[in-house]
Amino acid sequence: MKLYTNLFTDFKNLYMAYLPLSIILQSCIGSIAAMLILRTSTPEYFPFTQLTACVIITMLYNAAILAQLNLKLIFNTLLLSLVINILLIVINL
Repeated sequence: MKLYTNLFTDFKNLYMAYLPLSIILQSCIGSIAAMLILRTSTPEYFPFTQLTACVIITMLYNAAILAQLNLKLIFNTLLLSLVINILLIVINL
């Protein structure tokens, strides 16, 4: 919990500097996850579900920034997006 508090404090203090960096980081990781999901050639619905989750969570973070939501909500959405996309990358390796 202390790590989360420290990360959020840094994010809040340097919000304008971390904003473009976090957008680039999150979008790159989301696109890598989408590429790996699309690389699988199984015709089942599971890759479609993974791709849908990847796109929704990636766009949710970008929308939270554009809507200028609460900083804590933006930070939590960033963490959620990174965790889900990294998990999708690990699943599809």
